[in-house]
Amino acid sequence: MADSLPIHQYIHQIKQIIGDDGVIDDPVELLSYESDALQGVRSEPYAVIFPRTTEEVSAVVKILHKAGIPFVPRGAGTGLSCGCLPIGGGVVISLIRMNRILEIDVKNRYAVVEPGVINQWITDAVKSAGLCFAPDPSSGNASTIGGNVAENAGGPHTLKYGVTSNHILGLEMVLPDGEIVAIGGKTSETPGYDLVGIVTGSEGTFAIITKIIVKLVRLPETYVTFCAVFDSIDDAARSITGLFSAGIMPAGLEMIDRVFMKALNQAFDMHFPEDADALLIIELDGQLSGMETLKQRVIDAAHTYNVRSIETAVSDEERTRLWKARKLAFGAVGRISPCYFTQDGVVPRTKLPEIMRIIYDIGKKYNISIAMSFHAGDGNIHPCIPYDDRVPGAMENAIKAGTEILKACVDLGGSISGEHGIGAEKNNFMIWIYTDDDLACMMNLKKAFNPDGLLNPHKIFPETVQLKI
Repeated sequence: MADSLPIHQYIHQIKQIIGDDGVIDDPVELLSYESDALQGVRSEPYAVIFPRTTEEVSAVVKILHKAGIPFVPRGAGTGLSCGCLPIGGGVVISLIRMNRILEIDVKNRYAVVEPGVINQWITDAVKSAGLCFAPDPSSGNASTIGGNVAENAGGPHTLKYGVTSNHILGLEMVLPDGEIVAIGGKTSETPGYDLVGIVTGSEGTFAIITKIIVKLVRLPETYVTFCAVFDSIDDAARSITGLFSAGIMPAGLEMIDRVFMKALNQAFDMHFPEDADALLIIELDGQLSGMETLKQRVIDAAHTYNVRSIETAVSDEERTRLWKARKLAFGAVGRISPCYFTQDGVVPRTKLPEIMRIIYDIGKKYNISIAMSFHAGDGNIHPCIPYDDRVPGAMENAIKAGTEILKACVDLGGSISGEHGIGAEKNNFMIWIYTDDDLACMMNLKKAFNPDGLLNPHKIFPETVQLKI
């Protein structure tokens, strides 16, 4: 592993490729790149490099590869699993300047974009044509499409429309030796192995993505968005399964608990009832014809599970306000705690009442008021574990609580991540869900793309277990 000194031998060479303003190596400025959105884990890069084209990425990678210096791609830094951190040392290649929408084809419903394009920009660019880019992670107003592809991001409307991998047609990318390759294309089906599906979700360990062909879908004719308030979190959780049992497929189905409602009221004056245990945001979309019937079925199903109140948004402004509450929930936690640790486990929907009871019991064990906001429709839970890093042992307790929550998810038949990725946060938990043979197979695939291990090392796979690969 290279130490921090060799990079300085190559700075001048790299600046000749991308310009003097394309490199940060000042120790003070580098502090901005020592973490992602997961608080408490830091790893300062040797330097940060800002290419503007695929060719520049390739040229820089060739220099670093030849020098044996590890390198890590980075987008907006909104990730929550340390995926863009140079663990053990290395150079960060920031793709934030590669932020152009290169092509929009309305008739064939695709767009070609660079990795630094903000997720929401794609929908904004095609909305007037009645189209959208369906994946909408909660950080979609800040996260970049390159990072969303790397992590296979989800979001509130994953339930109906699928995760990012369901909407990526093709990729241009730079391999760890600097070779530029293209996979997939501008059509939904291409013969041969699904290399696009393999690379999407590989967390930046296979290649650096430099262009993305995304699929566009038609905007729904209408929406109906409900705000359902429950006095019991058990009733709220059971009502989720009840909706599906009634044959209802929401476009989005999200839960916010009492702790989050209080934080949102304080931060954004939302006026949610602080004496209620849970709030569900339920959204239907589709054709106007038949929507009133579906609307009544949702209301009837909610009353089956003792809903206190269920109201529909009567305007676009009210709908936007509800989704704003869900997407800003974690930001609101700053009103109740200086730091927090967010988990990303998954359980079967029928296990939601059980995992929620377990989470609150874990909170009591560590004397932590855990807040819950999650994608209820697909069982992707996001417990928010607040702590004060000025208090000795507080962060360690938060991490212990998060670890116990993930283990409980696995024990209930779930998984350790739904959309945040494994990164360097959960890599040692992979042994909970995979055998040594499983892990060796995946590591062999990684080696085929990244034989020298210089691209984004120390991610995804456990380093506490020695495997034969």
